[in-house]
Amino acid sequence: MSNRISSGAKSLDMLTEGFTIGDNVVWETEAGTMSGTFIRNFILQSINDAQKVIYVSFNRSPQTVLNEIGDISSSEHFTLIDCFTSGKGKNDNTFLKFYERPECRAERIEDPRDIDAFTQTLNAIEDKLPPGARYVFDSLTGMQDLWGDENETHRFFTYMCPRLFDLDTVAYWMLEKEAHSPRFKANLRHITQVVLDLSRRKNSLYIKALKFEDREDREIFKSHQYEVRGDVVTLTSSRRESTADIGSKLKEERLRTGMSQKELAEKIGLTASFVSQLENDQVSPSLSTFMQLCKALGINPGRFLNAEEATVPWLTRKNDLFSRPPRREDQARIYSVDTDSGYSAGIVMFPPGTEMDRHFRDGNEKEFLYVLEGTLMVTVSGRRERVVKGDLMSFRDAFPTCWKNEGGEEALVLVVW
Repeated sequence: MSNRISSGAKSLDMLTEGFTIGDNVVWETEAGTMSGTFIRNFILQSINDAQKVIYVSFNRSPQTVLNEIGDISSSEHFTLIDCFTSGKGKNDNTFLKFYERPECRAERIEDPRDIDAFTQTLNAIEDKLPPGARYVFDSLTGMQDLWGDENETHRFFTYMCPRLFDLDTVAYWMLEKEAHSPRFKANLRHITQVVLDLSRRKNSLYIKALKFEDREDREIFKSHQYEVRGDVVTLTSSRRESTADIGSKLKEERLRTGMSQKELAEKIGLTASFVSQLENDQVSPSLSTFMQLCKALGINPGRFLNAEEATVPWLTRKNDLFSRPPRREDQARIYSVDTDSGYSAGIVMFPPGTEMDRHFRDGNEKEFLYVLEGTLMVTVSGRRERVVKGDLMSFRDAFPTCWKNEGGEEALVLVVW
């Protein structure tokens, strides 16, 4: 019998050759990447394979889960383990009413904050199942929010991952990439067998394998554009920066030289309006125009045509950073930088008029902050201070309880923790 199984998305299977029995698949996702479609395809495929499916929900109410997966939930092969109602749902009557229905097919964990009790309950359910049951953990991020410590989430994953491997199953683990530290993600990648990254850039979606054990084909480690229509996922092409992002790179190089759009246009016999359209990817240059642009800017055309080789692992461009979906904390927006090392970093943007009666992030790690732009009022231990561009702050034991941007412009703060 083959030890390969289908993901339920044919286009993804053609790229990866499917998953191997025992794989734990971590999905690092961004908002708007339609990750739920990959989950639904996996569940449907598992039920078609006559395998039991265990869906563990930390981030969605039972009714929301059933609405999202549709008719699949009525299958006798599907079991929903509800860690939301008595967790993030706080036993609210709205969610508890779900269990008054006679057709209810969910098992509520009464105290999901008790990690050991939750683990024992999950193990007891597993022990009753035949080999090969498939799993979906809808949110490692939700676990961390509930348990309040990424170390506890990592401890649970470290225990459960090899257990599921030995049970000859395949498990999906979903996480919101911007909500976790680089250290946490690096630790997960070390333990698990597969890591898939879903990202959104402008109006396009991309999938890329960050780890895939026992695969020699390097194609799966490249970014591939995909589309979602209904329940169908289609991989349309490998991502090519030379065509999809040539405009922003031209603009970046022009700004580096200090030329205006008009000056660049005059150098190659174009109009400033046409250069503007090029930089905004509204039009594509002909090969002749492209070569003239490169000559005028003094750059090698290979910088565009071999974009993947030109990628610098230690460098994050400003345009790339601010094109990512931010993580919002009240009014502040946090643009995280994945350092793949023992610390985390990000740029915090405070729009004009922002007033937060809390710190912009949770956690008790030591923080170093540098004001890049703007003026802010910050309150720490009851003391209120004005900080301006160039000021540095360091927090270890006491953290801000209020941030206020009283200026008429955005304020930017670099934070490292």
